[in-house]
Amino acid sequence: METEIVEIKKKNSWSDRIRLWAEKHADEPSTTWWLALMAFTESFIFPIPADVMLVAILTTSRRWFYYGLVTTVSSVLGGMFGYLIGYAFYDLVGRQIIEFYNFADEMQKVGVLFADNAFWTVLVAAFTPIPDKVMTIAAGFFKISFPVFVIALIFGRGLRFFLVAYLMHWFGPKLGEMMYRYFNVFTTLVALVILGGILILYLL
Repeated sequence: METEIVEIKKKNSWSDRIRLWAEKHADEPSTTWWLALMAFTESFIFPIPADVMLVAILTTSRRWFYYGLVTTVSSVLGGMFGYLIGYAFYDLVGRQIIEFYNFADEMQKVGVLFADNAFWTVLVAAFTPIPDKVMTIAAGFFKISFPVFVIALIFGRGLRFFLVAYLMHWFGPKLGEMMYRYFNVFTTLVALVILGGILILYLL
């Protein structure tokens, strides 16, 4: 009985509702705007990753490049807005967001990483379970170079969303199910593969 209740709750979760809606309405004009809004707001306040909607759309749609581009551009713009919150409006808005999600410890950890190498921290954070809200708001709060932040964000988000879109294009719904179940594991492995490839090129 307890297992059945858990399953019902899962099916009624926000991420599941978004997923079902996106699968049903893929390629409708309004879907692009909802995806863009989700990717934009995820970068500084919305709790559900844009990948959820992107994968759901590409379960039925074949326009992988288009939706990958929409998600990337919207996410980068949202990241820039998150940077602005951390840079100029942290006491007014940023602190409330960090406290609401209980991300104070993560904020300090990211600050240490920024001090070591801001570019790679932003780039790698696009793939790992580090919450986007922490990374973008912290980038502004610790006042890392804005051009460095934007360039790293473009590369990081572009690699993440285009890779997801391309894999969905080739492998379809079965891969989508695996991504939903093991999202953090999947993104961490992708980050390790990319970093490994970069390291090999650097050593050659």
